Amino acid sequence: MARSKQTQFPEEDIQVLEAHLAGTLKPVAPPKKIIQHLNMRMRMPNREEIKYRLSDWNRLFLVFGGVLSGMLLLITLARAFYYLTGRRG
Repeated sequence: MARSKQTQFPEEDIQVLEAHLAGTLKPVAPPKKIIQHLNMRMRMPNREEIKYRLSDWNRLFLVFGGVLSGMLLLITLARAFYYLTGRRG
């Protein structure tokens, strides 16, 4: 199979294109209802709550173990797919 040719643009052409796009695209403001809804849902926890969450070692250990297990599973699956598809060549 032939690879597709990659076209390289001169730096000036890219700058002209970016300037044209910057002039045509206009910023859009989101509706105020969405902003108010997000502000109500997002809140910064106070210091005591942050300290409590960090001092809860059981949950922290469970989260850390879950992340490491997930990464190990993804790496194992990726290696298995690579092994299965790499043998055909």
